[in-house]
Amino acid sequence: MGILASDRGLVAVSLPCPSERGTVWLLGKKTRNAARSDALLPGLVERLTRYFRGVPVEFPDELDLSEATPFQRRVWQAARLIPYGETRSYAWVAVQAGSPMAARATGQALGKNPLPVIVPCHRVIAADGSLGGFTGGLNLKRKLLAIESQGKP
Repeated sequence: MGILASDRGLVAVSLPCPSERGTVWLLGKKTRNAARSDALLPGLVERLTRYFRGVPVEFPDELDLSEATPFQRRVWQAARLIPYGETRSYAWVAVQAGSPMAARATGQALGKNPLPVIVPCHRVIAADGSLGGFTGGLNLKRKLLAIESQGKP
């Protein structure tokens, strides 16, 4: 995984990838001025590792969402309200974001989420219970939900 942060908070996280080159590609242009620092973001790597092992983890980290639109920020903050091991509908997130008629736009905003797992967009499903979409693919969405269902408190 790759993690990018600014002095204001987390900027981007890449989903698990088999190579460093692939991780850099997933993070995209944001890596141009990046410098490696394992000292930043104390405890984040450990929490992510525990998360992928099925341990319930919270991510209270500050986020730098300065490149997001106001609507995207509201949607991503609403998604952070979904408890570990639970799911909510796109409509629920839209209501929490203050735009109850914008379930489809909510899905589009979640599709641009630069902080998967930290902003748990994988916990958002369609109103009929189907998975909906996920930038990392539906197989990965299923895996993340399975990880959380095993470690659910």
